[in-house]
Amino acid sequence: MKLPFQNFEPQEVGPQYLEDLATAYWYSEVLFTALENDLFTILVEKGMTSGELADYLKWNPQATERFLQALCSLGLLCLCEDQYFNTVLASEYLVRGKKYYQGESILWRKYLSAGWRDLASCLKAGGRVSYPDDAGGVELEQRIKKYIKAMDNVARTKVQEIVPLFTGLFDEGEILDVGAGSGAMAAGFLEHFKGVKATLVDLPHVIPVTEEMIQGRGLSGRVHFQGANILEAWDLPEKHFDLIILSNIVHAYSEAEISEIFNQAARVLKPGGYLLVHDFFLEHSSDKAALFDLNMFINTYNGRTFPAGWVVGQLQENGLQSTSLIPLQSDTGVIIASREESAMDRLALDPVERLLPKIRSLGFRRVAPIATREVQVADWVPMRCRFGCECYGEPHCPPHSPTPDETRAVLKDFSLALLLEGEPPTRDFQKLALKAERAAFEAGYYKALVYWAGPCSLCRECAPDGECRNTRDTRPSMESAGIDVFATARQAGFSLRPLSAHGEYVKYFALLILE
Repeated sequence: MKLPFQNFEPQEVGPQYLEDLATAYWYSEVLFTALENDLFTILVEKGMTSGELADYLKWNPQATERFLQALCSLGLLCLCEDQYFNTVLASEYLVRGKKYYQGESILWRKYLSAGWRDLASCLKAGGRVSYPDDAGGVELEQRIKKYIKAMDNVARTKVQEIVPLFTGLFDEGEILDVGAGSGAMAAGFLEHFKGVKATLVDLPHVIPVTEEMIQGRGLSGRVHFQGANILEAWDLPEKHFDLIILSNIVHAYSEAEISEIFNQAARVLKPGGYLLVHDFFLEHSSDKAALFDLNMFINTYNGRTFPAGWVVGQLQENGLQSTSLIPLQSDTGVIIASREESAMDRLALDPVERLLPKIRSLGFRRVAPIATREVQVADWVPMRCRFGCECYGEPHCPPHSPTPDETRAVLKDFSLALLLEGEPPTRDFQKLALKAERAAFEAGYYKALVYWAGPCSLCRECAPDGECRNTRDTRPSMESAGIDVFATARQAGFSLRPLSAHGEYVKYFALLILE
């Protein structure tokens, strides 16, 4: 039986891991307080001593010094000759007025924390129990503005990753941004594709805020605003739009509602146009996605985080073919769909980026691209097989496996590899590695070859005469071919250490080389 804690690394399952979970709010409270007092904006022009900051903020001098030390330890400030300065991270994202300022987004998380205090009540009730005071008027308007500005902070950074996927596709055309919020997603496309116009649709009381923010970016002449409830029939022309954006829409609704939104989007999409779905997905950044799902459970009526596979299936039901999940560098990802295969082929998708979600979906804990030059091959490794392993001499183990020199020669014919992390049982992991190799082959990497972990375990027993009867499926292990697994994994950013006690969590690694 697999125990729940076996998903974690050995050092994560002990008391320190639990302590870190319990004190996670300490980090956020420090950040919230600094932002609420505009500390990083104060330091944008020049450094200041703790005494100068205490005088400026009217804080206690000793308390200020301790608070600033905490910000230094978090990498948000640095101290030089008694003066505190913003780090590059803080200067780029935490200074009010900067293009990619994230302050409103971060402080919106503090606003949401009130609902999290009712988590136990939500679990008993089966849904949300805390509702804001909808008094209306100025207070409601201010709340809407805060929310939209918070989402704008996030979208401005996300769209920079998304736009390049559509490189060279829109000299002109029409974009539809559904549930546009601040319009930041559409604005990113408008700024990049100068001949494109956009229609931004959102609830009537949101549109005035959207108009204000679009005007602030000098794009209002290319934008049409339409107040509407997207859960009702869309008053838009059929087969009209070259690009339809659904950003952070899927997680806000139930299955039935999302299915109808996809149906409406398919109706107004041009045959060769694109539907862009940007959201959280359970397959990507799984811990954050699961917590985000809880957040929707606590703070919305019926929102949730969906698996990418479900979204792809819904798109297919509406006559659209799509990419699999394309993870962004952050905690969200995108799925792009179209009616026409030729349109999909025109997307500027890196082949490896298209392959990674397929490999991850097979069940590996983590998949990381690395250059083959980063694979560490050492002459001493087969010695550990010869002296220290009871399987030495078996088929496909040393001396019947590639030597370090042969492995070095093979790697010269490849430039890229994927390092795959999994877990026992050995036979299951090796079958998974073969599926990864097959997926790469089917994606066009005809030279794909995998080195797995451990002696070959595909057959229950080897043939009595020692001759392998399954040469089609067997592969060498990384270690039997002279690859230093520890050094290679650490080079790729994985944490790995020798096991010191029976029952500790075991990691397996496979290396899939591609060209």
